[in-house]
Formats: sequence, structure tokens, C-alpha cells
Amino acid sequence: MLTPKDPAPFEIVNAHGSAPCLIVCDHASRVIPAALGAMGLSEEARLEHIAWDIGAAQIARRLAQRFDAPAVLAGFSRLVIDCNRYLDDPALIVETSDTIAVPTNRGIGDGDRAARVASLYRPYHNAIEDALNAFEARGTVPFFISVHTMTRRMRGREPRPEQFTLCWLHDDRLARPLLARLAERDDIVFGDNVPYGLEPEEDYTVPEHAMKRGLPHLQFEVRQDLVADEKGAHLWADLVYDLVADLVLAPDLRRIEHFWP
Repeated sequence: MLTPKDPAPFEIVNAHGSAPCLIVCDHASRVIPAALGAMGLSEEARLEHIAWDIGAAQIARRLAQRFDAPAVLAGFSRLVIDCNRYLDDPALIVETSDTIAVPTNRGIGDGDRAARVASLYRPYHNAIEDALNAFEARGTVPFFISVHTMTRRMRGREPRPEQFTLCWLHDDRLARPLLARLAERDDIVFGDNVPYGLEPEEDYTVPEHAMKRGLPHLQFEVRQDLVADEKGAHLWADLVYDLVADLVLAPDLRRIEHFWP
């Protein structure tokens, strides 16, 4: 499916980072493979949140720098294939996203679906597995951080007040202390699994790579209007780092615990 003109299906940032931490970003890119053209979408639509998590890649890269940790970023738009969905999920390849039709995805055949899985989805997840296996080979239990961003408003809904949302389930090793720290501040409007939570039957990356391995993990969302430029993305990445760095690096927190539902 990919041509020499296309980028790789994933990007490794700071591959030799020394921290016991892996950062991932499922929706880092809005790139569409050349073979799919514009997917029947306007340029405006391809710049919108339906194509990617705006600001997420910059946050992930900044966190990789601050932690001195490796990061794995998906290389293509979630409109082509959503790397945070299971293969049998209808939302893996959407025909409509936030009321916007995606013409190229209508009636996609099994061959085209398989090509996207083989060329884009599996290489990204294999890269994550390779990174985790490398930690295991060194006898290190890594902290797993999944970076997402969310829109200020979904069409037809009220604006979201939350600036930052912690998404978690069962494993409260980081969730409880982080929520307590957020509650002590008066400068962040935060959500506890609101407007999004961690859904094992919907989310793929954290459940499959972190929860099943018993790894301590963090999945979060930052509101996109706050991170649409590099300055904002770095500011929020630094806020996240300052809030969690000591927890992520704490030996007693970085232990294997099985919270798989």
C-alpha cells in the first residue's frame, strides 16, 4: 500500500532514552498514503480533529525529551486506520467521523482493509512491542504513557470545560495520587474519566500493551485548543511532566500488577 513517497508507518523518537518509560501516540499524524489521495475529503476536513489528535505529537516528543524516554508515534491518519481500535471494531476504519463522511472508506473491501492493517496498523504496534520487549530484556519494568488530545466541542454538543482528563480503569497506582495533585491546584480544570475514560473493549493500545503486561500506565487527554501550537503543547507537556515525573520514576510504583478486567 505504501510507496517510496510515503513516510514510515511509525516514528521512533529518542530511541536510546534512558528512562524506564515508554511514550506512545496513536493519533500523532494526519498523513494519508499517496495511494488514497485525499480520501474524498476537503483540505479543511483533513486538518481537523477527525484526522488526528491535534498537538498530541508535539506533547509526546516533548515528554520524550523531558523524561529522556523513547516514544513511538503512529505515522498515518486515523481516518485511514485507527491504531487505538481492535481489528473487529467498526470504528477501526470509519465511514463517518463527527458527522463528516469519509467517501474512500465507504464499502471498503477485505483486501483494502487487510492492506491497511498490514502496512500501517501492525508495524506501529509491533514497534511498541519491540520497545517493551527491549525493556524486559534489560530487566526493566517501564511506565507506559499514552498521549491523546480532545476537541473543545463535538458537533451538536456543549463545549467541554475540562482542559485535562485522566483516563484509567482498575489500576489506581498513578490515578489516585495524580488526581489528588490536580485537586490541589486551582489552575487546571480536570476530568476523572470525563469526557473520556479508558475502555478495554474500545481502546486497544493501553489495554493490550500495558494492562495485559501488568505495567503501570497513564492515558490522558489535553484539550486541543490549548495545544494547537508548539508553545501550548510544550507548556502542557511540561505540566504533565511536573505532575507525574516522580511517580513515573518511583521504583515502588513501577512493579508488575495485573489489573486486566
